[in-house]
Amino acid sequence: MPVTAQHRLAVLGSPIAHSRSPLLHSAAYEVLGLDWRYERIEVGADALGDLVRGLGPEWRGLSLTMPLKEAALPVAARMDDTSRIAGAGNTVVFDEGGPSLWNTDVEGIVGALRANGVGSVDDVVLLGTGATARSALLALARLGARFVMIAGRTPANVDAAVVFAVSQGLESRGSGLDFADWPGADLVVSTLPAAAGISLPGVATSAALFDAAYGDRLSTLAQQWTDAGGAGRVTDGVDMLVRQALLQVRAFVGGSPAVPLEREEAVLRAMLAAVGRS
Repeated sequence: MPVTAQHRLAVLGSPIAHSRSPLLHSAAYEVLGLDWRYERIEVGADALGDLVRGLGPEWRGLSLTMPLKEAALPVAARMDDTSRIAGAGNTVVFDEGGPSLWNTDVEGIVGALRANGVGSVDDVVLLGTGATARSALLALARLGARFVMIAGRTPANVDAAVVFAVSQGLESRGSGLDFADWPGADLVVSTLPAAAGISLPGVATSAALFDAAYGDRLSTLAQQWTDAGGAGRVTDGVDMLVRQALLQVRAFVGGSPAVPLEREEAVLRAMLAAVGRS
């Protein structure tokens, strides 16, 4: 599909009003000189297929947030290996062959952690068992993690996440969210909502934190790290959002997240500035 001035794009999900994706993408396309329209659309998982099939030729792509990342798989004509393995994708690109599904969350997590000085990990605590947690496990494998302790609310989901982790070459065990503190961890990854009341005082003084949540105030976990003097060891959901969105822009402009943009450093600076980061 040729890149034209008439392209439309959107972020889809429910709820969606809070999404910062329009800020990020609009900043990127301005730097690239593309007069593209990027908007928010509220849609649930059951309506995703009908919406995608009803889009016209002016549509170039979609960003997907919860609860659509798993629902997108049957909508796609084809998908990348990361979406297939994770069972979730967050990026739809429309071209002559139909909608292609990509997962930029995994490399978004890797890129966000590396940008904040976490280049490798060994012993990790993962909070949560959903689609983002599976992407996090793939990211942890790429960062060289050895062991992941997975904690979640539902035992069956925890067990499934442990099986998935082991399938990716990680040692793993599961627990409920009431597990004892885990002071040996060098990284805690949370894919839980920002208000989830988890307390990890023993690890907050030493480990890095990746918290996929973001909002107008610090999450419970990020506040614990800050109170323990570890604000510099916190990577939050905005950091991930920027990195995965940059890969989405690559996909929308060049057809693949692997194709670098022209002026990519300037694009990244503009995207960071759009959400108050430098």
